Amino acid sequence: MKTLYLDCGMGAAGDMLTAALLELLPNREEFLAELNNLGIPNVTVSSEVSSKCGIQGTHIVVKVNGKEESEEIFEHTHSHTHTHEDGHVHHHNGMHEIGHIIEDLPVSEKVKADIWAVYSLIAEAESHVHGIPATEIHFHEVGTMDAVADIAAFCMLIERLAPEQVIVSPVHVGSGHVKCAHGILPVPAPATAYILRDVPIYGDGIKSELCTPTGAALLKHFAQKFGDMPAMKTTAIGYGMGKKNFTTANCVRALIGETKNSEDTITELCCNLDDMTAEAIAFAEEQFFSAGALDVYTISAQMKKSRPGILLYVMCYQKDREKMVRLIFKHTTTLGIRENISLRYTLSRTIETISTNFGEVRKKVSTGYGTTKEKYEYEDIAHIAREHGMSLADVTTYVKKQEKKV
Repeated sequence: MKTLYLDCGMGAAGDMLTAALLELLPNREEFLAELNNLGIPNVTVSSEVSSKCGIQGTHIVVKVNGKEESEEIFEHTHSHTHTHEDGHVHHHNGMHEIGHIIEDLPVSEKVKADIWAVYSLIAEAESHVHGIPATEIHFHEVGTMDAVADIAAFCMLIERLAPEQVIVSPVHVGSGHVKCAHGILPVPAPATAYILRDVPIYGDGIKSELCTPTGAALLKHFAQKFGDMPAMKTTAIGYGMGKKNFTTANCVRALIGETKNSEDTITELCCNLDDMTAEAIAFAEEQFFSAGALDVYTISAQMKKSRPGILLYVMCYQKDREKMVRLIFKHTTTLGIRENISLRYTLSRTIETISTNFGEVRKKVSTGYGTTKEKYEYEDIAHIAREHGMSLADVTTYVKKQEKKV
């Protein structure tokens, strides 16, 4: 199973997590160019080599209007603008405006859903800590754009790396106190502590804020579990560096590779439906997949009163169970959901890229239990077929011939 392990022994921030994953890519400059072409207002993102305690890694630099700033992204206020002493007027964005920014990004629907989910975790935490509705939360313009860039970059990198599971170490949050716009707060900051509830965290004596709300939200959203690194054959290791210097290397370490254990526990949620249209069911399935469902499928069935209907099944990780239950009730007409806990056995999967005169074609290679299976990515084959007026079978035959020549 393709596994991403994040070592957060010195905490986590959005830029550190992004830099660590960026180091796992062979084509980093290409990804940065894609990130800078997203059209995030007034934002440019670059990377630079950084060393901490003799370890070389990557530091991400996010500039807003040509200036790198580190400001609180949260302010709860009824005013949407304020003027700084330098005369510049700064706007504040609420969750509604954030939604528009996310929706306009030229990324996949899955990435958009992930970005929104991470922002929602931060907004929920700030709402809880400050005792105000999420609708009244406003994010400082500079901090907002900086955070959108970090969160979007991390979500895009997860999509590109495509790990089948993400495991995170216990999170070092630091200790002491931190000065912010609201005054002196304990470490971890209240919003960070709220996001990381039910997650193993520790302080260990370093007097500094090591984990930010953005870093905490990214970890909470993507991690299937928190704990020690499993036995795995690593294929790449990345170091994402922070700004501060300590006696311990201030970095997030990302390791990606294959874990031997191909058995995991999943939740299967099921309900009966006999009064929904096909369009409504298809829309609901899209929402489940966007929220991280492992699989969604239906089975035709005969319901009570001799009505034809379907059985809807949604498979997800156990950590996503409550979220999926809420979505099923929201997007379907069911009044009840059944739950089954199942063991799942999977083949380990890798992606190979084949270069052809028509462009690159990805090939999925699955191995395990004495079996190897190979399959070309349908979307790549279909794209070539559409572009050149060929059949799927002809494109597949052509790609196989090109692969043998290599």
